[in-house]
Amino acid sequence: MALTGKVALVTGAAQGIGRAFSEALLRQGCKVVLLDVNAVAGESCKNDLDTEFDSCSTLFIACDVGSEEQLKCAFKKAFERFGSLDILCNNAGINNENNWEQTININLTSVIRGTYLALDYMNKQNGGKGGIIVNIASLAGIYPAPHGPVYTATKHGVVGFTRAIAATSKLAGYGVRVNTICPAFVDTPLLNSVDSQEMMGKFYIFKDTVKELIDHYGILDPALIVQGLMKIIQEEDLNGAVMRITKTKGIHFENYDSALVQPALK
Repeated sequence: MALTGKVALVTGAAQGIGRAFSEALLRQGCKVVLLDVNAVAGESCKNDLDTEFDSCSTLFIACDVGSEEQLKCAFKKAFERFGSLDILCNNAGINNENNWEQTININLTSVIRGTYLALDYMNKQNGGKGGIIVNIASLAGIYPAPHGPVYTATKHGVVGFTRAIAATSKLAGYGVRVNTICPAFVDTPLLNSVDSQEMMGKFYIFKDTVKELIDHYGILDPALIVQGLMKIIQEEDLNGAVMRITKTKGIHFENYDSALVQPALK
């Protein structure tokens, strides 16, 4: 896919992986809608990007992706501003075992809602032009993390939902590719959550164990996750793929048994 002039929407765009995605997409000639719940960080991010890129190429919208109303409004504003939507990166996420309902809402419900909203605009069956959706999960979407059972559940949910809706898109002719990225530990503010008893609750007792895991497996630079994103965008045969990114193996893919028969749409 040639990216010049394409419109991308990135959630959790003010820092970490989301900011890295936004910068990379802008460098490829995209117009980028930046969504983040932190208005101060979001405005600062846009101001920084405006020093390198045309200020008309970005739009920042303060948005709590956990709010159905705010997310719908953000998609509407994005489309009104740029006239199309070609790429969605569902990146926003939290790690709060103490408030597990919020973790489910942000990490899973908002990903499902964001995907469906994007499909409203992209689906060729609805008059859209097609597009790409990339949902950010985690290795915790493949392996259980005992220090974060609800976080694990949400990321497993993202992986399962992505694989299923990707198959739906192919069967129904939506013209939209949907894939997920499952990184190991990434150098983002999310890592700080393990040091917060307020966020981790009774699982705070595992903080030293988590730090040992981080020391053992290493910390990924967001730039490597960007490489994964660009691979998914450029390789047009990727749909329903589960990309793993680790320090030892880099970018690779999870293999699943594909013996399940998929019925044809009638």
